[in-house]
Amino acid sequence: MQPNEALAIIKRGADELLVEHELVEKLKKDQPLRIKAGFDPTAPDLHLGHTVLLNKLRQFQDLGHRVFFLIGDFTGMIGDPTGKTATRPPLTAEQVQENAKSYTSQVFKILKPELTEVVFNSTWLNKLGAAGMVKLAATHTVARMLERDDFSKRYKGNQPIAIHEFLYPLLQGYDSVELKADLELGGTDQKFNLLMGRELQRHFGQAPQCVLIMPLLEGLDGVNKMSKSLGNYVGINESPQEIFGKLMSVSDDLMWRYIELLSFESLQTIQQWKAEAEAGANPRNIKVRFAQEIVTRFHSKMAAESALADFEARFQKRAIPDDLPEVNVQSTAEKLPVAQLLKQAGLVTSTSEALRMIEQGAVKLDGEKITDKGLTLARGVTVVAQVGRRKFVKVKIV
Repeated sequence: MQPNEALAIIKRGADELLVEHELVEKLKKDQPLRIKAGFDPTAPDLHLGHTVLLNKLRQFQDLGHRVFFLIGDFTGMIGDPTGKTATRPPLTAEQVQENAKSYTSQVFKILKPELTEVVFNSTWLNKLGAAGMVKLAATHTVARMLERDDFSKRYKGNQPIAIHEFLYPLLQGYDSVELKADLELGGTDQKFNLLMGRELQRHFGQAPQCVLIMPLLEGLDGVNKMSKSLGNYVGINESPQEIFGKLMSVSDDLMWRYIELLSFESLQTIQQWKAEAEAGANPRNIKVRFAQEIVTRFHSKMAAESALADFEARFQKRAIPDDLPEVNVQSTAEKLPVAQLLKQAGLVTSTSEALRMIEQGAVKLDGEKITDKGLTLARGVTVVAQVGRRKFVKVKIV
């Protein structure tokens, strides 16, 4: 594969690539790159937010590169201060080891074992010793550390910063030195730490790693970062029915965000899905395909089919009557506004009432709530339209 073709795959869904021309030069050598991503085992279960990085690692593997899945068992006992307004309580060695075991049992649902090396940074950081730690700390100043946004905010807000928290980015950067990483992945909140790896590699006479920064995945609420503590997460070890149901609950806008960052479908396929939606196809059908893909990845195809059947039995068949009246509505244009569809189908008395009902969240198409008052549907489409709890009609646009 040509470097530019590989670069397009690598940059898919990424927030930032530093430095692009350096990565192109590395790719031109046509040799497997050493790709690093670190995970502090602060919780026993991975969720879809974690898999944004894992998916990208898998894409690197599909391109023939070697992945180092780094478990920060040493740094986990410090606690990553990134984005925190207070010092994090460190984990015990026992907690770290237990969580690390859970991680390694889950990551190979995505990564290829033959192209993955699971490493623990205690392997080299325990050997660093007090003298090595002092030498490492001497490579950077306190002023440089305070350039980091969360440290700066805490300092200005008179919030305490423990000395050991300054060590965290240094140790993460030193991991890159030990692994001789060609590229490191991390979230947007990790930029300072990721760039630290470049600086330390230069200090130790190595070629600096490139940095691929991935966006943080919003949780089911569409607002906050996906987090188990906020309850807005989809765990990859959850049951097929739970995963499927949670993904079906996300908004149509958030669905595209999830598809971009989590789906293994080609960009061409996703563009086709978007074109179908713009032509009036119900986004629910695309959401079903995506939810089945995710359930299949973490369970099986049979489990995905079962989850779909269970979802439809619980949420659709129960809500929509079997003896639906069927009507045809006329459209002189290629597309018909949803407000006109509801009026012609006899579900409302006027388009203004239709718009008001949409605004109130009382309108559903194929069981999915409609919030876009400007939505149009293409001629030839058939949908089950619902207004309120009791008005149902199967409508075909002709």
